[in-house]
Amino acid sequence: MSSKTRRNFTDEFKAETVALLESSDRPLSQLSQELGIEQSVLRTWRRKLRPSGVQSSRPAASTGNGHAAAMPAITADQTEIRRLRRELERVQMERDILKKAIGIFSGHAK
Repeated sequence: MSSKTRRNFTDEFKAETVALLESSDRPLSQLSQELGIEQSVLRTWRRKLRPSGVQSSRPAASTGNGHAAAMPAITADQTEIRRLRRELERVQMERDILKKAIGIFSGHAK
């Protein structure tokens, strides 16, 4: 007879994990495996934390009045800087989530 210990995750951890899932290009299955969390659990967190009717956390550019913003000409360097900033933000979020996961799995919740 095998008994599994039910792990408890903080709301903050769940929110950060869902944010990582939404902002990452990795599939849910890969993120699930990396974090050691069942795919069904991640799907449930995503469904509960995503506002109803929203399919993605990546909104279209907007001027605030509901109309798409006219984009000025952007240089290749500016595009690369934006891409690198997004990647840095994603990697920092992954690092923070993994630190928290290590704390949870080792029994030293912070």
